[in-house]
Amino acid sequence: MTLHLIPVSLGDVTSSVWLPQAAQELAAQLTVYIAENAKTARAFLKEVGTQSALQDITIHTLSRDSSTEDIRRWLQSVPTGTDIGLVSEAGCPAVADPGALVVAQAHLLGIRVIPWTGPSSIMLGLMASGLDGQRFAFHGYASVKGEERDTQLRAWENYSHKHKQTQILIETPYRNEAMFQALVHTLRDTTRLCIARSLTCEDEWIKTLTIAQWRKVPAPDLARKPSLFLYLAA
Repeated sequence: MTLHLIPVSLGDVTSSVWLPQAAQELAAQLTVYIAENAKTARAFLKEVGTQSALQDITIHTLSRDSSTEDIRRWLQSVPTGTDIGLVSEAGCPAVADPGALVVAQAHLLGIRVIPWTGPSSIMLGLMASGLDGQRFAFHGYASVKGEERDTQLRAWENYSHKHKQTQILIETPYRNEAMFQALVHTLRDTTRLCIARSLTCEDEWIKTLTIAQWRKVPAPDLARKPSLFLYLAA
């Protein structure tokens, strides 16, 4: 048995743009999946096309309430000789994603794990930012509380300055604009900030400026659009 880690789209884009043909063909063959969101998983399977009817494909839903016992049961219930797929809500499974729990259990059970190439917003944003790609840290979400958030941003900036390390974070799409304003008003003038919006989608937009430069231009349109924020202190 093999657990296949299969990336899904970062947005509404045809699979041929972001998923290699071999991965599409593999995904179409599998009849058992573990997914963070069953609806998203079905949309992905409909896009790549499946050899079995969708209603005949088993999808186990991985949630915050899923226990280690649940995950082990899903993996152990797969018939001998049958492989299983793991998909995320968006992008690569197990990277900033609860799928890592499934991968950990697969290793403990002696199940082979194969990662397939596909879009990772973290890697794509870093590649396109022009910031340091040798040393970087992904923080996930900053605090939603203003003072705590600003303290975190400054602490990460200080670490970035000392260790020449790129800082990467995300935000819930409806709070993107507030995060942008917090970054522009909190970080130093010389710190470089990259905004990577809607990666791999038709309205993809990526720009890196210093904080001083960002303050002189109109704020980017980030409202309810998946965005990544990266910065590096001078």
